[in-house]
Amino acid sequence: MVEIKLKKGKEKAVYQRHPWVFSGALDKVKGKPENGDVVKVLDAQGEFLAYGYYNDQSRVAVRLLEWDENVNIDEAWYEQKVNTAIDGRAHLLANEATTACRLIFSEADFLPGLIVDRYADFLSVQILSSGIEKAKETIIKVLVKRLQPKGIFDRSDATARTHEGITAENGLLWGENPAEFIEVKENGIKYHINIAEGQKSGFYCDQRDNRSILASYSTGKTVLDCFSYSGGFSLNAFAQGAAEVTSVDSSALAIETLKQNITLNQFDAAKHIAIQSDVNKQLRQFNDEGKKFDVVVLDPPKYAPSRSALDRAARAYKDLNRRGLMLLESGGLLATFSCSGAVDIETFKQIIAWAALDAGKEVQIIKQFCQPEDHPVRLSFPEGEYLKGLLLRVV
Repeated sequence: MVEIKLKKGKEKAVYQRHPWVFSGALDKVKGKPENGDVVKVLDAQGEFLAYGYYNDQSRVAVRLLEWDENVNIDEAWYEQKVNTAIDGRAHLLANEATTACRLIFSEADFLPGLIVDRYADFLSVQILSSGIEKAKETIIKVLVKRLQPKGIFDRSDATARTHEGITAENGLLWGENPAEFIEVKENGIKYHINIAEGQKSGFYCDQRDNRSILASYSTGKTVLDCFSYSGGFSLNAFAQGAAEVTSVDSSALAIETLKQNITLNQFDAAKHIAIQSDVNKQLRQFNDEGKKFDVVVLDPPKYAPSRSALDRAARAYKDLNRRGLMLLESGGLLATFSCSGAVDIETFKQIIAWAALDAGKEVQIIKQFCQPEDHPVRLSFPEGEYLKGLLLRVV
């Protein structure tokens, strides 16, 4: 096995079980590993530290897998990691009320670069590292053995693959192709999702708990759901008796899917307004019209893909939230989220404080939101904590 020796003093993070070794920490590479190969990582004195996937095209040169030198990274190892991850989520799928769940969450489940989402009888997979790409056949074999799905679909079209020097993939990996829309349930609410063409892996399981929490504040209220996608917050609001829901998304497919989901759940379509539009443009229009809502939901895409984009993202978050707050009167609620890992919760609070000041609103934080348990955070890998949110009340 190829050996990677680290520079003196660069072993501390490895001892602390952080799964990333950056290229600047490498001293010597003994051998000629291919990208995705499993290598042995040594300290400056040549003592074993860990095994990991090597990649000379990535800023993360080694993604660590295993800290026990006596363990082999073989099919049995992959089977154990996959089964442990799935076992930890089994209770989330124990009844028919929920049939959509993230089964494997990359570094959090000791499989760096592997995302597996279960949607009813199908699996949607994202392979985002060269090491997982190389182990793909083994992983598929393990998933089929454990779960016996109807099909496994590859949604590995993320930017992360470019950074790893591997091309985007989108297509069937095993079994049968999913229909254009398949039906799943989350907390008893039905959704049509599109695995092949939908956003990310087809759905956003990471807001499952937050959708349910926010819905409890929506009874009898007028709700504005921005970046609504297929309607997670909108549908939950209707399930809890919202008086009217307005959903805004720039995607025609998202709006069409949302309309299907309103019908699928037999909610009153007369109480629903679906708008295909740029959210910022639509918020400006609502403000010009003097429109007000009881509850505003802002769940935008990732504004800060890296720390270098933080300043630009902060301005975008501030402007978005300023516009959202201007649509609320005293007692109104703003549920606002960031899925940017580079934006920590304290930074996010400060951004919202600036937005409130610019909007001329006094607000109180009455609840904080986070990612659900099928998106766990390893204490040794805080970077895995990406989703955060605030429920604010205008006073």
